Amino acid sequence: MATKVTLKDAVELNLPGRRSREILSGAQGADCALRFVEIAVPQAGDTARLPHWHPDCSECIHVLSGQGITWVEGASFAMESGDTIHIAANERHVTRNTGTIVLTLLCYFPCPEITVLTETAGPNNA
Repeated sequence: MATKVTLKDAVELNLPGRRSREILSGAQGADCALRFVEIAVPQAGDTARLPHWHPDCSECIHVLSGQGITWVEGASFAMESGDTIHIAANERHVTRNTGTIVLTLLCYFPCPEITVLTETAGPNNA
């Protein structure tokens, strides 16, 4: 059965270093999850987010606006509006804003519930 969800109905996730709203997930009976994510321009003194990974499913990140860099298991990918990156399950990754405006992303997960595990120390090159 089709389900319509508006961004105003999305669930605020209160994740560190970004504003993340879950638009769709198993909570709405979906078999996938979709998040709208905004990463602010970094300010002096900000603590960099640490990498994380999803042991249960992959993630596709699509850039709606802004510029950033996504670090995945030792590789860095410059990202800008219109770019999409696929990250396999269990790959450690983090996306950071490198531009002058808010970095806006859609993050898609082909599973209804998302497990997030976080590093305790960041990578040298992230």
